[in-house]
Amino acid sequence: MNKIRFCIVGFGNIGTRHARHILQHPEAELTAVCDVPGKDFGHSLPSGVTKYSSLEEMLNHEKPDVLNVCTPNYLHHTHTITGLQHAAHIVCEKPMAISSKACDEMIKAASLNNRTIFVVKQNRYNEPVQAVKQLIQQGSLGRIFMVNVNCFWNRNEFYYNESHWRGKKDQDGGCLFTQFSHFVDILYYLFGAITKSTGHIKNFNHPYTEVEDSGSFIMETESGALVNFNFSTCSFEKNMEGAITILSENGTIKIGGQYLNTIEYQHIRDITLPDIQIVAKSNDYGQYQGSMSNHDKVIANVINTLHGHDQVMTNAREGRDVVRIIEMMYASVK
Repeated sequence: MNKIRFCIVGFGNIGTRHARHILQHPEAELTAVCDVPGKDFGHSLPSGVTKYSSLEEMLNHEKPDVLNVCTPNYLHHTHTITGLQHAAHIVCEKPMAISSKACDEMIKAASLNNRTIFVVKQNRYNEPVQAVKQLIQQGSLGRIFMVNVNCFWNRNEFYYNESHWRGKKDQDGGCLFTQFSHFVDILYYLFGAITKSTGHIKNFNHPYTEVEDSGSFIMETESGALVNFNFSTCSFEKNMEGAITILSENGTIKIGGQYLNTIEYQHIRDITLPDIQIVAKSNDYGQYQGSMSNHDKVIANVINTLHGHDQVMTNAREGRDVVRIIEMMYASVK
């Protein structure tokens, strides 16, 4: 079986992580990476990986099966469409884009070029999330009454100074796009579409940004469940919590920890989930931490899907739906 040939555009923290997992997979080959002129690629790449400063040049020369788009949020749309027009499948980091209009254009380009967009939502692979997903699919929880989402992280001035685009409204999009789109995605993945939203956002402690650092929303799912969604990047010095609590007809359960990595408590009719305590590290970027590091599973899903052994974990339409929910949340701000 031929190896899947990958190229990466954007070789910062997340692009480096993609590269590591591509290089480790026996059915994948990383042929090239691309970033801005003068980029220091460090010593993290084997000698056989070519380095480019032009995306067009890389795609023309390498003709990859897959382009991993790991650039800043506002470039996902442009780089995805460029890759699709060069006959590459796309692995697009979160968020898929910072507008649903851009997502629609990406989906249209994928259809025109008969290619697939894989949207990176690696928290779907977290064991507690999968356990609760199975309960919901089986109907074991019955009617969902209320869902509470709490995301309390720290993002300091170093984080924003590290990259020029962070905290810029037209490039970053806001905390719901950059920090907390994974939590919006898990809300959507488990409970479906959001139909109503009202909320408040504020910038308490990040005057050097153009976006909010905290927010609180009350929403409603298509099935009628109430959702409380609270987030902040003002947690003192470190990330503290990433949790989803579910109150339902047949049980109460909390997926908790800092990154949806544990079952903190549960009481479910006739069912007890295994005690899940994930000890794997989060994405560690030195001065701050991100979500759970499941990018190995993302890369494996791409390879298995292209070989006909799996299906896309998060497709483009789901990626667009998450963007639409975030747009609805921001539009509802009082």
